[in-house]
Amino acid sequence: MEMYEIQRKELIEQLVRKGIKDKNVLDAMLQIERHKFVSGSTIMHAYEDVALPLGYGQTISQPYTVAYMTQELKVKKDMKILEVGTGSGYQAAILEKMGARVYSIERNFDIYAKTQKLFDELGIRVYCKLGDGTIGWEEFAPFNGIIVTAGSPSIPNALLKQLEIGGRLVIPVGDRETQSLKIVKRLNEKECAQKNIPNFRFVPLIGREGWSKEL
Repeated sequence: MEMYEIQRKELIEQLVRKGIKDKNVLDAMLQIERHKFVSGSTIMHAYEDVALPLGYGQTISQPYTVAYMTQELKVKKDMKILEVGTGSGYQAAILEKMGARVYSIERNFDIYAKTQKLFDELGIRVYCKLGDGTIGWEEFAPFNGIIVTAGSPSIPNALLKQLEIGGRLVIPVGDRETQSLKIVKRLNEKECAQKNIPNFRFVPLIGREGWSKEL
């Protein structure tokens, strides 16, 4: 058994101890090789339960955060999911491994190009787009689920409109330092149910319905 496989198993055991129960999430995270989504000296920390820098002011999220958000999304096979913030591609790879059809938007060209190349190399089928994720991807809406991997000052209306009735949106909302994770279920055309989980920390969501670059 190679070193990374042992480390992945230890990480999964740690996630279970922290309360992650969804077997499909755990199985996907056991199979996806997180060390391939980081580079340089951060590789040695790939299976620690910490966020790691990607450059360009971005990070690859802490594995627990990825697992928790994915669990709250309640992913089923063939679900159509929009991801806002492709980043390293790790979150999208897990969703794809779980059988979802993933549409992912990244605003930084260099990150977008690097991650698209990695997806091609690994045979990961994710539909990628360079653009403003805060306005969603109307061409392929509605989505069964939407996951936002950066902290927003509020819930973008464009994303709510692109969420199907019965669908779930998982998004961190707060200031630029700390956020609460909001899990929103769309009940009908006008109403949503929502629960809040405090004490998360993400990079800022930049875009028309997020933060401006200047702040």
